[in-house]
Amino acid sequence: MLKTPESFQPAINHPGPIGETRIFLFHGGRVLLRTSDLSLPGPDAGLSIDPEATHPVGVWQQKVYQTSWSSSDVVQHPDYSWHSLRSLLGVLDGEFLGLAGRAYQLAEWARTHRYCGACATPMKLATGDRSFICPACGMTAYPRISPAMMVLIRKGDQVLLALHANAPYKRFTALAGFLEAGESVEEAIHREVYEEVGLKVHNLQYFSSQSWPFPHSLMLAFTADYLEGEIRVDPNEIAEARWFGPDDEWPERPADGAMVSIASALINAHRPPGK
Repeated sequence: MLKTPESFQPAINHPGPIGETRIFLFHGGRVLLRTSDLSLPGPDAGLSIDPEATHPVGVWQQKVYQTSWSSSDVVQHPDYSWHSLRSLLGVLDGEFLGLAGRAYQLAEWARTHRYCGACATPMKLATGDRSFICPACGMTAYPRISPAMMVLIRKGDQVLLALHANAPYKRFTALAGFLEAGESVEEAIHREVYEEVGLKVHNLQYFSSQSWPFPHSLMLAFTADYLEGEIRVDPNEIAEARWFGPDDEWPERPADGAMVSIASALINAHRPPGK
């Protein structure tokens, strides 16, 4: 599953000399990698990067990782090219991609907070904290994290799976949705379930969580038991929703990148043997 490596040590300030330095360079949601082996740029890439736009990510396997962004998609070396993070799911190691996802979110935060959103003054990095602060009005900007709930509804030996109308991949999966301001995760689950499929649930149980950098989500996965209601989908959100039990033909296990998602882990934990 896509996750941060257990041995990774995050860094707010640039760490001292530990080992080699590697940099994640992003442009429009794509990362610059060596074409032959999909590795990060080395000294031979001849990158021209503004040090003011470079931020520490942390230390992993005796290497220091940094992140930055480029306003141009011009590649300065013929051996390197841009790759979308989604295209790398299932291709590169999940721990490396977990680190890349963290680096991308930090780079996007830096790129989109160069100026104060309240008074348009150029922002300054805070000390001892991962934040920008406005020297004029004092507004503080932290990296953006958008919490989203995910829930697998159980009804006896059946579970509810749905086709999300606006999802990039057309496959049956668990229900999901973003939290609204002022909501708890549990309140969001009850609201989203009723809005999307017209059901009421109870007995919510936490399953797991996952950072999902497309672009800055935090997925909070739960299970819940069916309480009452008949399936009534919101066509703006759900194309189809139905119950899947042991005697039904289940959707195929997703290949490649989808297997690294918490949705796959949640569904596979409840998939009948042989399905």
